[in-house]
Amino acid sequence: MSFSNEVRSAFRRGETDAVVRLSQAEIDRAQAAGDLAGEVEARYALARVAIRGGDLSGGQVRAEEALAVALRSGDRALEERPRHVLAAVARMSGDLARARDLYRESIALNEALDRPETVNSEYHNLAFCELGLGNLDAARTLFAAGRERVFRNGWAEFVPYVGVAGAALASAEGDHARAARMVGVADTAFAARGQVPDPDDAADLAAVRAAAVEALGESVFAEQYAQGRALDPREAFGERRD
Repeated sequence: MSFSNEVRSAFRRGETDAVVRLSQAEIDRAQAAGDLAGEVEARYALARVAIRGGDLSGGQVRAEEALAVALRSGDRALEERPRHVLAAVARMSGDLARARDLYRESIALNEALDRPETVNSEYHNLAFCELGLGNLDAARTLFAAGRERVFRNGWAEFVPYVGVAGAALASAEGDHARAARMVGVADTAFAARGQVPDPDDAADLAAVRAAAVEALGESVFAEQYAQGRALDPREAFGERRD
């Protein structure tokens, strides 16, 4: 298995110590070999670990280090992941206007690189910026378009994040019972893939869960959450199963 696949799989499983160990070893190897792509991947992985641990400034520093190496390489494809992290840091720091601009830039880069799945992912993040800025109609439209692409293209890896989006939108609309069900949908989808949410999505789920518990009470939340865990993601959104 390549370093990229191994470290990303470890991160998705929540194995932080393994990510740090693998990444530090890869930086040493890549620098000795002059492998700029390997170094970018390793520094990007360390940035994600920092963010997951709540160290946003540390995540920004690591992402900027990765971006500097990418720019030195002259390969625009290597810029994509560091730029994504810098947008995520801005979003999680509450600078949503800047995050929105950075996600739009990332979308344009990924369109130029012909990476439709990553384009979809960045539109997902852009929708969260719109949601946070109070632009519910824009967020609703972006989430619906992203969900349609995920189901139509069979992008199974992104199905859990469709659940995250549904939970956040329901919470913003004040439908906390539906939000609780969608948290259940998302949690089950992540578990089915043996993954944990990315840091920004984990924060969104935690916020939705807390708001729903406060609005519904623990027992009603638990009931609605359990219903969500039993739903197929397509059915949760009123989609017909094939």
